[in-house]
Amino acid sequence: MATHMVAAAQRTFRELHGVVVSAGLMQKTVKVRVGGREWNPLVKKHFNKPQSYLVHDPNDSLRTGDVVAITPGWRMSRNKRHVVKRIIAPAQIPVEERPPVPTEEDRWADALAKRAAKDERRSVIKEAKALREAEEIKSRRELRKQAKKAAKAAAADKADLERQAEEVMREEASS
Repeated sequence: MATHMVAAAQRTFRELHGVVVSAGLMQKTVKVRVGGREWNPLVKKHFNKPQSYLVHDPNDSLRTGDVVAITPGWRMSRNKRHVVKRIIAPAQIPVEERPPVPTEEDRWADALAKRAAKDERRSVIKEAKALREAEEIKSRRELRKQAKKAAKAAAADKADLERQAEEVMREEASS
């Protein structure tokens, strides 16, 4: 990955605060409700319109009732596009007794390490494929050489048979 792309992607555009309404039902995922307001032009009044997000919780450190800060991240699944940034106010168990929430730098370091491992695996697979193809080409060349030798031998045998047949016909014609 190019470093300028990483730096651009690391910028956080916004941070949302919400309450965890569902935790422990999915692995590494919690549901966070973020408050919001909507203007109704007919009534000319603001109404509460909370929105729920599925949020990635890498260490399963959140519990129902926690107030958390979330940020948009890369897409982890079909509906999960946000990641936990920090716990603002714990609800049940103190934060010290839970697994830590990884920082943004930790998440980026982990993502870059995964990308490097993936690139390395791909290069190993590519090299193995190139070696297989080279051996296949080599074996094809050997097969072609053997086929040419066999064809030459067959042509030589056929020529010998034709010569013998011509000699027999000459002998019969002369006698």
